[in-house]
Amino acid sequence: MADLVSLNKILVPKAALICQDIELDQQARTGLASDPSPLDFLQSLIKQKMYPDAVRFLARALPKREAVWWACLSARSCMLEKPEPKLAQAVEAAEAWVYKPTETNRRQAFNSAEAASFENPAAWAGMGAFWSEGSMAPENVPAVPPADNLTAKAVAGAVMLAAVQSQPERANDKYLFFLEQGIDIANGGNGRLWQG
Repeated sequence: MADLVSLNKILVPKAALICQDIELDQQARTGLASDPSPLDFLQSLIKQKMYPDAVRFLARALPKREAVWWACLSARSCMLEKPEPKLAQAVEAAEAWVYKPTETNRRQAFNSAEAASFENPAAWAGMGAFWSEGSMAPENVPAVPPADNLTAKAVAGAVMLAAVQSQPERANDKYLFFLEQGIDIANGGNGRLWQG
C-alpha cells in the first residue's frame, strides 16, 4: 500500500475526536496519545498491521453515504458470480440508498438486510444505510433515532466479514485491499480498484 497523502472527505481535524465512540484495541488507543491527525493515525494503524482497528476507524471517519458505499464494495467483492438473490438484493438496496438517500430506500435497505439474515457483509451494508438517519422504529410509531455511530459499526462489520469470510488465509491481503478502497473513497474516488 502506498503512503497516504490525504483523506479529503474526512473533515474532523483530530483522530481522537473520531475515536470517541468506537471500539479500538488498547494498542491502537495508545496511538492517540500524540493527538494525531486522522491521516497519521490511519497510516500508523496500517503500518502496525492493525487492520480491524483501521477498518473501524475509517468506517467512522467517512461520511455515512461514502462509508455505506465502501461496505457495498466489500460485500460485492466476496459474492459468487451468481450470488444468492437475498444477498444481491441486500447490496442493491444499500446501493440504491447511496445513489438516492430517500426514506423509502433507507427502509428498503433494512427489509433486504433483514431478509439476508445478518451473517454476511451484504446484510450489514444494508444496515449501514438503515442506521444512517431517520428512525429505527416502524413508520407509524414515535421516532427512535439511531445512535450516530451505528452506521460505522455496520460498515466495519461488513468490511471485516468480507475480509475473513471466504479464504481466511488471505484476510490480511483483503484487509489491505479494502482499506485502499476506503482511502480512495475518502479522497473522492469511487473505490472501484482492481484486486490482484
